[in-house]
Amino acid sequence: MSSAPTNPAAHPRKTFDLFTFLYKYGTIITIVLLIIVFGLMSDSFLSPTNIVNILRSISIVTIIAIGITVSLSVDGFDLSVGSTASLANAVAISMFVWYGQPTLVAVLAAVIVCLFVGAFNSFMIVKVRIQDMLMTLATMFIIQGVALTYTRGAQVSQNMIMPDGSFAEGKIPPAFAKIGQVPWIIIIMLIIVALVHVFLTYTKHGRFMYVIGGNREAAKLSGIPVNRYRVLAYLLSSLFAAIGGIVLGARILTAEVNSGAPYLMDAVAAAFIGYSVLGAGKPNAFGTFIGAVLIGILQNGLVMMSVPYYAMDIVKGAVLAFALALTYYKKKG
Repeated sequence: MSSAPTNPAAHPRKTFDLFTFLYKYGTIITIVLLIIVFGLMSDSFLSPTNIVNILRSISIVTIIAIGITVSLSVDGFDLSVGSTASLANAVAISMFVWYGQPTLVAVLAAVIVCLFVGAFNSFMIVKVRIQDMLMTLATMFIIQGVALTYTRGAQVSQNMIMPDGSFAEGKIPPAFAKIGQVPWIIIIMLIIVALVHVFLTYTKHGRFMYVIGGNREAAKLSGIPVNRYRVLAYLLSSLFAAIGGIVLGARILTAEVNSGAPYLMDAVAAAFIGYSVLGAGKPNAFGTFIGAVLIGILQNGLVMMSVPYYAMDIVKGAVLAFALALTYYKKKG
Protein backbone atom coordinates (compact mmCIF):
# COMPACT_ATOMS: atom_id res chain seq x y z
CA MET A 1 0.00 0.00 0.00
CA SER A 2 1.46 3.32 -1.02
CA SER A 3 1.18 6.24 1.32
CA ALA A 4 -0.71 9.31 0.25
CA PRO A 5 1.52 12.07 -1.14
CA THR A 6 2.05 14.94 1.18
CA ASN A 7 1.25 18.45 0.12
CA PRO A 8 4.15 20.80 0.97
CA ALA A 9 1.78 23.75 0.91
CA ALA A 10 -0.31 22.20 3.67
CA HIS A 11 2.65 22.23 6.04
CA PRO A 12 4.58 25.43 5.39
CA ARG A 13 8.09 25.38 6.76
CA LYS A 14 8.59 27.80 9.60
CA THR A 15 11.24 30.37 8.80
CA PHE A 16 13.47 31.89 11.41
CA ASP A 17 12.52 35.51 12.07
CA LEU A 18 15.53 37.31 13.51
CA PHE A 19 13.53 40.38 14.49
CA THR A 20 10.96 38.33 16.40
CA PHE A 21 13.73 36.42 18.14
CA LEU A 22 15.48 39.64 19.18
CA TYR A 23 12.16 41.14 20.26
CA LYS A 24 11.54 38.22 22.60
CA TYR A 25 15.01 37.50 23.90
CA GLY A 26 17.08 40.58 23.01
CA THR A 27 16.93 42.09 26.51
CA ILE A 28 17.98 38.86 28.21
CA ILE A 29 20.74 38.26 25.64
CA THR A 30 21.97 41.82 26.21
CA ILE A 31 22.07 41.25 29.97
CA VAL A 32 24.07 38.04 29.52
CA LEU A 33 26.52 39.75 27.15
CA LEU A 34 26.96 42.68 29.52
CA ILE A 35 27.62 40.32 32.42
CA ILE A 36 30.27 38.52 30.36
CA VAL A 37 31.94 41.72 29.15
CA PHE A 38 31.94 43.49 32.53
CA GLY A 39 32.92 40.26 34.27
CA LEU A 40 35.97 39.91 32.03
CA MET A 41 36.94 43.56 32.47
CA SER A 42 36.58 43.62 36.24
CA ASP A 43 37.28 40.81 38.69
CA SER A 44 34.90 42.29 41.26
CA PHE A 45 31.89 42.66 38.95
CA LEU A 46 30.59 39.11 39.56
CA SER A 47 31.34 39.13 43.26
CA PRO A 48 28.33 38.46 45.53
CA THR A 49 28.81 41.87 47.13
CA ASN A 50 28.52 43.64 43.79
CA ILE A 51 25.50 41.57 42.71
CA VAL A 52 23.73 42.56 45.93
CA ASN A 53 24.79 46.16 45.29
CA ILE A 54 23.19 46.07 41.82
CA LEU A 55 19.93 44.70 43.24
CA ARG A 56 19.96 47.35 45.96
CA SER A 57 20.61 50.10 43.43
CA ILE A 58 17.64 49.11 41.23
CA SER A 59 15.17 48.59 44.07
CA ILE A 60 13.76 52.12 44.14
CA VAL A 61 13.75 52.41 40.34
CA THR A 62 11.88 49.12 40.05
CA ILE A 63 9.23 50.07 42.63
CA ILE A 64 8.56 53.38 40.87
CA ALA A 65 8.64 51.68 37.45
CA ILE A 66 6.01 49.19 38.60
CA GLY A 67 3.68 52.17 39.12
CA ILE A 68 4.34 53.32 35.56
CA THR A 69 3.71 49.76 34.37
CA VAL A 70 0.27 49.72 35.99
CA SER A 71 -0.66 53.04 34.35
CA LEU A 72 0.57 51.73 30.98
CA SER A 73 -1.64 48.65 31.34
CA VAL A 74 -4.73 50.82 30.78
CA ASP A 75 -3.01 52.74 27.97
CA GLY A 76 -2.13 55.59 30.30
CA PHE A 77 1.18 57.14 31.25
CA ASP A 78 2.14 58.72 34.57
CA LEU A 79 5.01 61.20 34.36
CA SER A 80 4.44 62.51 37.87
CA VAL A 81 5.87 59.48 39.70
CA GLY A 82 9.30 61.04 40.26
CA SER A 83 7.84 64.14 41.89
CA THR A 84 5.39 62.02 43.86
CA ALA A 85 8.31 59.99 45.23
CA SER A 86 10.03 63.24 46.23
CA LEU A 87 6.89 64.35 48.05
CA ALA A 88 6.60 61.02 49.89
CA ASN A 89 10.25 61.28 50.90
CA ALA A 90 9.74 64.83 52.22
CA VAL A 91 6.57 63.99 54.15
CA ALA A 92 7.96 60.83 55.75
CA ILE A 93 11.26 62.37 56.89
CA SER A 94 9.59 65.58 58.10
CA MET A 95 7.15 63.53 60.21
CA PHE A 96 10.16 62.19 62.10
CA VAL A 97 12.40 65.23 62.21
CA TRP A 98 9.85 68.04 62.64
CA TYR A 99 7.00 66.35 64.50
CA GLY A 100 8.58 63.36 66.24
CA GLN A 101 6.00 60.90 64.92
CA PRO A 102 6.39 57.08 64.96
CA THR A 103 7.15 55.05 61.83
CA LEU A 104 3.56 53.98 61.18
CA VAL A 105 2.24 57.55 61.25
CA ALA A 106 5.04 58.83 59.00
CA VAL A 107 4.52 56.08 56.43
CA LEU A 108 0.73 56.45 56.41
CA ALA A 109 0.99 60.24 56.07
CA ALA A 110 3.26 59.90 53.05
CA VAL A 111 1.01 57.31 51.41
CA ILE A 112 -2.19 59.29 52.00
CA VAL A 113 -0.71 62.50 50.59
CA CYS A 114 0.49 60.67 47.48
CA LEU A 115 -2.89 58.99 46.99
CA PHE A 116 -4.36 62.48 46.76
CA VAL A 117 -1.96 63.04 43.85
CA GLY A 118 -3.27 59.89 42.17
CA ALA A 119 -6.86 60.96 42.80
CA PHE A 120 -6.16 64.39 41.30
CA ASN A 121 -4.53 62.83 38.23
CA SER A 122 -7.37 60.38 37.70
CA PHE A 123 -10.05 63.05 38.10
CA MET A 124 -8.43 65.36 35.56
CA ILE A 125 -7.69 62.54 33.11
CA VAL A 126 -10.86 60.46 33.44
CA LYS A 127 -13.50 63.11 34.17
CA VAL A 128 -12.07 66.28 32.64
CA ARG A 129 -10.54 64.17 29.82
CA ILE A 130 -7.14 65.83 29.68
CA GLN A 131 -4.59 63.73 27.81
CA ASP A 132 -2.72 61.68 30.40
CA MET A 133 0.83 62.59 29.42
CA LEU A 134 0.06 66.31 29.41
CA MET A 135 -1.84 66.15 32.70
CA THR A 136 0.80 64.16 34.57
CA LEU A 137 3.47 66.47 33.16
CA ALA A 138 1.58 69.39 34.68
CA THR A 139 1.15 67.45 37.92
CA MET A 140 4.87 66.78 37.98
CA PHE A 141 5.61 70.50 38.16
CA ILE A 142 2.79 71.12 40.66
CA ILE A 143 4.07 68.42 43.02
CA GLN A 144 7.65 69.65 42.65
CA GLY A 145 6.45 73.07 43.75
CA VAL A 146 4.41 71.63 46.62
CA ALA A 147 7.39 69.61 47.88
CA LEU A 148 9.72 72.62 47.61
CA THR A 149 7.22 74.84 49.41
CA TYR A 150 6.65 72.28 52.15
CA THR A 151 10.39 71.86 52.80
CA ARG A 152 11.11 75.57 52.12
CA GLY A 153 13.68 74.42 49.58
CA ALA A 154 15.89 72.98 52.31
CA GLN A 155 17.19 69.50 52.96
CA VAL A 156 15.19 67.88 55.76
CA SER A 157 17.48 65.95 58.09
CA GLN A 158 18.14 65.26 61.75
CA ASN A 159 19.43 68.25 63.73
CA MET A 160 18.62 70.65 60.89
CA ILE A 161 18.28 74.34 61.65
CA MET A 162 14.63 75.41 61.78
CA PRO A 163 13.37 78.82 60.54
CA ASP A 164 13.33 80.17 64.10
CA GLY A 165 17.01 79.31 64.55
CA SER A 166 16.46 76.26 66.76
CA PHE A 167 17.52 72.73 65.90
CA ALA A 168 15.08 69.99 64.93
CA GLU A 169 14.78 67.56 67.81
CA GLY A 170 13.08 64.61 66.08
CA LYS A 171 14.97 61.41 65.34
CA ILE A 172 14.58 58.88 62.56
CA PRO A 173 13.78 55.49 64.16
CA PRO A 174 16.24 52.66 63.51
CA ALA A 175 13.30 50.46 62.43
CA PHE A 176 12.53 52.88 59.60
CA ALA A 177 16.19 53.07 58.56
CA LYS A 178 16.27 49.28 58.14
CA ILE A 179 13.74 49.54 55.32
CA GLY A 180 16.43 51.11 53.15
CA GLN A 181 19.08 48.54 54.03
CA VAL A 182 19.92 45.13 52.60
CA PRO A 183 18.14 42.74 52.57
CA TRP A 184 14.86 44.55 53.30
CA ILE A 185 15.07 47.00 50.41
CA ILE A 186 15.54 44.08 47.99
CA ILE A 187 12.82 41.99 49.63
CA ILE A 188 10.32 44.86 49.37
CA MET A 189 11.13 45.24 45.67
CA LEU A 190 10.73 41.52 44.94
CA ILE A 191 7.44 41.30 46.86
CA ILE A 192 6.00 44.24 44.91
CA VAL A 193 7.11 42.77 41.58
CA ALA A 194 5.59 39.39 42.47
CA LEU A 195 2.30 40.87 43.72
CA VAL A 196 1.78 43.08 40.68
CA HIS A 197 2.77 40.25 38.32
CA VAL A 198 0.13 38.01 39.88
CA PHE A 199 -2.44 40.84 39.90
CA LEU A 200 -2.00 41.77 36.23
CA THR A 201 -1.55 38.23 34.90
CA TYR A 202 -3.77 35.97 36.97
CA THR A 203 -6.69 38.06 38.28
CA LYS A 204 -9.75 39.23 36.39
CA HIS A 205 -8.99 42.82 37.41
CA GLY A 206 -5.58 42.67 35.79
CA ARG A 207 -7.02 41.11 32.64
CA PHE A 208 -9.68 43.84 32.55
CA MET A 209 -6.94 46.47 32.71
CA TYR A 210 -5.14 44.85 29.78
CA VAL A 211 -8.39 44.75 27.80
CA ILE A 212 -8.88 48.46 28.49
CA GLY A 213 -5.32 49.15 27.39
CA GLY A 214 -5.83 47.16 24.20
CA ASN A 215 -9.17 48.61 23.14
CA ARG A 216 -11.08 50.94 25.42
CA GLU A 217 -14.25 50.98 23.34
CA ALA A 218 -14.39 47.20 23.15
CA ALA A 219 -13.90 47.05 26.92
CA LYS A 220 -16.87 49.39 27.42
CA LEU A 221 -19.04 47.27 25.13
CA SER A 222 -18.02 44.20 27.14
CA GLY A 223 -19.43 45.76 30.29
CA ILE A 224 -16.09 46.50 31.94
CA PRO A 225 -16.23 49.64 34.15
CA VAL A 226 -13.45 51.36 32.22
CA ASN A 227 -13.27 54.60 34.17
CA ARG A 228 -13.16 52.76 37.49
CA TYR A 229 -10.12 50.75 36.41
CA ARG A 230 -8.39 53.81 34.96
CA VAL A 231 -8.82 55.56 38.31
CA LEU A 232 -7.45 52.47 40.04
CA ALA A 233 -4.42 52.47 37.74
CA TYR A 234 -3.44 56.05 38.64
CA LEU A 235 -4.04 55.45 42.34
CA LEU A 236 -1.76 52.40 42.21
CA SER A 237 0.82 54.36 40.25
CA SER A 238 0.92 57.02 42.97
CA LEU A 239 0.95 54.34 45.68
CA PHE A 240 4.06 52.68 44.28
CA ALA A 241 5.69 56.07 43.76
CA ALA A 242 4.97 56.76 47.44
CA ILE A 243 6.53 53.45 48.47
CA GLY A 244 9.55 54.25 46.32
CA GLY A 245 9.89 57.66 48.00
CA ILE A 246 9.55 56.15 51.47
CA VAL A 247 12.21 53.53 50.74
CA LEU A 248 14.41 56.29 49.32
CA GLY A 249 14.01 58.24 52.55
CA ALA A 250 14.92 55.15 54.58
CA ARG A 251 18.00 54.67 52.43
CA ILE A 252 19.44 58.20 52.56
CA LEU A 253 17.76 59.28 55.86
CA THR A 254 17.16 62.78 54.49
CA ALA A 255 14.65 64.50 52.23
CA GLU A 256 16.59 66.22 49.49
CA VAL A 257 15.12 68.68 47.01
CA ASN A 258 13.55 66.74 44.08
CA SER A 259 15.23 63.56 45.28
CA GLY A 260 12.84 61.38 43.28
CA ALA A 261 13.22 63.21 39.96
CA PRO A 262 16.36 61.33 38.79
CA TYR A 263 14.47 58.05 39.03
CA LEU A 264 11.85 59.03 36.44
CA MET A 265 13.93 58.39 33.31
CA ASP A 266 15.23 55.04 34.56
CA ALA A 267 11.73 53.97 35.62
CA VAL A 268 10.24 54.87 32.23
CA ALA A 269 13.06 53.04 30.45
CA ALA A 270 12.59 49.93 32.60
CA ALA A 271 8.83 49.88 31.98
CA PHE A 272 9.17 50.18 28.21
CA ILE A 273 12.02 47.70 27.98
CA GLY A 274 9.72 45.29 29.79
CA TYR A 275 7.26 45.32 26.88
CA SER A 276 9.47 43.06 24.77
CA VAL A 277 10.83 40.68 27.43
CA LEU A 278 9.94 37.12 26.38
CA GLY A 279 7.66 38.61 23.70
CA ALA A 280 5.06 39.86 26.19
CA GLY A 281 4.05 42.74 23.93
CA LYS A 282 2.44 44.58 26.83
CA PRO A 283 3.46 46.24 30.10
CA ASN A 284 4.21 43.61 32.73
CA ALA A 285 5.87 43.53 36.14
CA PHE A 286 8.39 40.78 35.35
CA GLY A 287 9.54 42.55 32.19
CA THR A 288 9.85 45.83 34.08
CA PHE A 289 12.08 44.11 36.65
CA ILE A 290 14.28 42.69 33.87
CA GLY A 291 14.46 46.15 32.32
CA ALA A 292 15.58 47.61 35.65
CA VAL A 293 18.21 44.86 35.95
CA LEU A 294 19.55 45.78 32.51
CA ILE A 295 19.81 49.45 33.49
CA GLY A 296 21.40 48.55 36.84
CA ILE A 297 24.04 46.34 35.20
CA LEU A 298 24.80 49.07 32.66
CA GLN A 299 25.25 51.72 35.33
CA ASN A 300 27.30 49.50 37.60
CA GLY A 301 29.54 48.26 34.80
CA LEU A 302 30.10 51.74 33.39
CA VAL A 303 31.09 53.01 36.83
CA MET A 304 33.60 50.19 37.14
CA MET A 305 34.98 51.16 33.72
CA SER A 306 35.37 54.74 35.03
CA VAL A 307 32.94 56.19 32.48
CA PRO A 308 32.09 59.78 33.55
CA TYR A 309 28.72 60.03 35.27
CA TYR A 310 27.57 62.76 32.88
CA ALA A 311 27.95 60.37 29.93
CA MET A 312 25.70 57.70 31.44
CA ASP A 313 22.53 59.49 30.38
CA ILE A 314 23.67 59.04 26.77
CA VAL A 315 23.78 55.28 27.25
CA LYS A 316 20.47 55.15 29.15
CA GLY A 317 18.80 57.38 26.55
CA ALA A 318 20.07 55.14 23.75
CA VAL A 319 18.76 52.03 25.53
CA LEU A 320 15.34 53.67 25.99
CA ALA A 321 15.24 54.74 22.34
CA PHE A 322 16.08 51.19 21.25
CA ALA A 323 13.38 49.74 23.52
CA LEU A 324 10.79 52.20 22.18
CA ALA A 325 11.83 51.39 18.60
CA LEU A 326 11.32 47.68 19.22
CA THR A 327 8.00 48.19 20.99
CA TYR A 328 6.36 50.54 18.52
CA TYR A 329 7.76 48.82 15.42
CA LYS A 330 6.28 45.55 16.70
CA LYS A 331 2.94 47.27 17.41
CA LYS A 332 2.92 48.69 13.90
CA GLY A 333 3.78 45.31 12.47
